[in-house]
Amino acid sequence: MKRRSIDPETPDESAKLSLCRALLSMKNVDEMDAFLNDLCTPAELEVLIDRWRVVPYLLEGVSYREIHERTAVSITTIGRVARYLNQGSGGYLAAGARAARSRAAAKRARA
Repeated sequence: MKRRSIDPETPDESAKLSLCRALLSMKNVDEMDAFLNDLCTPAELEVLIDRWRVVPYLLEGVSYREIHERTAVSITTIGRVARYLNQGSGGYLAAGARAARSRAAAKRARA
């Protein structure tokens, strides 16, 4: 995390909650895509995508090596995501479960 030489006007926790509210305010995937493209640099967005890309594989119990072969995401990143899946705040688990339910519903709708 970067160090600041002066205290910002908005405390970090308040700014973080404001960002959470902004993310939640997006009405659909297109709005969220536009917001993320404006918010993040291409490199930052790539990191987020790589992290999210490996979550379903980790939840299925796929080995790190196989995840790497399927996604080209580094073993280090895979390990970092796995650590947060197991010891984090539960965000990956909640989002992963919702994504899995959404994929299953879409699959049933196509059948």
